[in-house]
Amino acid sequence: MKITALSVTLFLALSGSLNAQISNWNNHTDMKNVRSAALSSDGIWAATTGGAFVYNIQGSEYKTYHKVDGFSGSSLTSAAVDTKGRIWFGSSTGTIDIVDPVSNSVMPILDIYNSAIQQKGINDFIISGDSILIATDFGISVINANDLLFIDTYSHFGSLSSNIKVKSIYKGSLIYAGLENAMAVQKPGAPNLSSPEAWNVYPVIYNGTNRKINYITGFNDSILAATEYGIFIFNGSSFIPYINELLSVNISRMNVFNGVLYISSGTKLFSYNGQLTEVINLEKNITDITLSSAGLYLSTEDGILEINNGQVSLQIKPNAPYTNLFSSLTVDSDGSLWSASGRDVTGRGFYKLQNDKWTNYNFAGYPAIRTDAYYNAYSIGDEVYLGSWGTGFLKIKNGEFYQFNAANTPMEGISENPDFLVIGGLSKDSRNNLWVLNYGSVTAEYLSLLTPDSTWYNFKVPAMQNQYTTENFGLVVDQQDTKWFFSKSSNRPGLFYFNENNTYNTTGDDKSGYITEGLNSGILSLAVDKRGDIWIGTGLGVNVITNASSALSSNAQFRITSIFSLRQQSINCIAVDALNQKWIGTNQGLLLVNSDGSALLESYNVRNSPLLADEIRSLVVDEKTGIVYAGTDAGLTSFETSAKKPVETFGELSVYPNPLVLGKGKVLVTVDGLVKDSEIKIISISGKVINQFSSPGGRVAYWDGKTIDGEYVNSGIYYIVASDNEGNNVKSAKIAVLRE
Repeated sequence: MKITALSVTLFLALSGSLNAQISNWNNHTDMKNVRSAALSSDGIWAATTGGAFVYNIQGSEYKTYHKVDGFSGSSLTSAAVDTKGRIWFGSSTGTIDIVDPVSNSVMPILDIYNSAIQQKGINDFIISGDSILIATDFGISVINANDLLFIDTYSHFGSLSSNIKVKSIYKGSLIYAGLENAMAVQKPGAPNLSSPEAWNVYPVIYNGTNRKINYITGFNDSILAATEYGIFIFNGSSFIPYINELLSVNISRMNVFNGVLYISSGTKLFSYNGQLTEVINLEKNITDITLSSAGLYLSTEDGILEINNGQVSLQIKPNAPYTNLFSSLTVDSDGSLWSASGRDVTGRGFYKLQNDKWTNYNFAGYPAIRTDAYYNAYSIGDEVYLGSWGTGFLKIKNGEFYQFNAANTPMEGISENPDFLVIGGLSKDSRNNLWVLNYGSVTAEYLSLLTPDSTWYNFKVPAMQNQYTTENFGLVVDQQDTKWFFSKSSNRPGLFYFNENNTYNTTGDDKSGYITEGLNSGILSLAVDKRGDIWIGTGLGVNVITNASSALSSNAQFRITSIFSLRQQSINCIAVDALNQKWIGTNQGLLLVNSDGSALLESYNVRNSPLLADEIRSLVVDEKTGIVYAGTDAGLTSFETSAKKPVETFGELSVYPNPLVLGKGKVLVTVDGLVKDSEIKIISISGKVINQFSSPGGRVAYWDGKTIDGEYVNSGIYYIVASDNEGNNVKSAKIAVLRE
């Protein structure tokens, strides 16, 4: 094999070139689930389900590593430090990332990841001089630590089938490979270890049963196997029980330091030096044991725990979201991001990102929340609403929680249990009324209204024919205060709309409808754009209703079109930015189309960007900052765009870079602080207009340093003059241009 290595600098250069107007990529992941750890002079390094981090023990500082930092893997499984002080990380997908703390670079090795092998996971590293032995899901690979070239791969051991999983390796005078159902041992003097005949295979058989091996290590000149049924010692030809007190106990991990054997079983850690001692019993399962003169560290599902005198003296985990689940996203007026986690048993509460710091809210820490099953999020102004799976919804304002459920509202839940109130969506109308969509109301009152004076009204939707349906989702309210939502119910799936005509106690003037004709089947998402068009995401692309106001007529006739560039895509979520462009979350990545969908502007996936997964579950755009947040089951990715909400009136224009240096590649001048649809002129010091153009419609625009004829301008001082489209409001700034 020939390796593929890529430095952080090159990675960032490539990702930055995707779009000159997109910048500041960030990954946000849960990093408390630590699968493996390694100690170096820089601190303790952790391989987690959300990337890697290092904790400087002396300075109490964290540094995290994600895709934006050059990592190719995110769900990491193993970590080790080589003789050069570099840290090796393996992942469940076969990627290997090597961190060099001296050069602050990352070298990905992608041969295994790019191979045709089906199972590619990296399970263990053994550092043996200038060789790195890698336990994988298909055998043992060996890499030269100096040139990072693959030396060989051993995938066939004795009479066993090829490409068998190797869970761990021990290297003494021979190589010992811990397979799932046996241990493979290198034959002394075997010239070709890729040959099956170069290996002897020994199963761990006790009481007539072949015991599964979890880990192997050396201790007191012997080889030990940790199995599902205790620890066994190898006598050269077979295995016999070792440490009778642990017989029948599932042993997951072992490590040796200063002549003492450390053993983990579930939440318990033992030490053994002729006598077995329980060191500690934790609340979380132990995944790795790391020891040195610096201390004893246990990797767990809740960070790395430092153990002193049988007590936890330090919990090591960086600030991060509680899980990698982002089922629904919203941004409040302060620019804080809120995320729900999931429905039913998958829910883990909700989280808030404010000023680069995460706050996690769950039932264990906040009993007033009552559940962890929050799966949709909505905000307007300084109010945040979280819809739950069974306990109604939560309102958060000024740090206070307000619970709304079947006990304190007129809403009733599902037919099997009316107290089980599932919220299918939340949205406010132009009169500041809060509308609540009921997932499955036993009374068939699927829409409820809470007025600003705290009065409740329940509504039946005539188009639903008083039928009991469930799986009502996706509530949005358009500019005419028509409520749109969809149902996945088997007895009436499709798109519904409802408008009460601003009369809450009168049903005669209500307008409602049920739309299936002209729509792709399987609606997954809804959005209202800035023109009032209804964008409908389905399993086969996007439909758009371009005359939504027709819902107010007595004989509604809708114009429904399809977006050609999004055909055959599964549209999981849609977000509208400040320029009325649409960000589209699919199972194949993230797409950007222009305002009417006629042009596909950008396409991002795990291969060409720092996205953590191709299946985009949720999206939101912060119009003030232009930041797009994309939620996946592997974590959250954010980036900044030029689509920022325009200011109401001109203040000071911000122009950068200033001076503009021409001759060092393509450079765009950013003009920030624009009103909507600004007109921009570039004027020389003599008063000649050398270029003019319109802004895209948002707060920023760009100039490429050229004249209207496409030639670069000469060195000098220029004025950038911006005005509204009527020319009544004008603002200007100076810029210096230098040509090399």
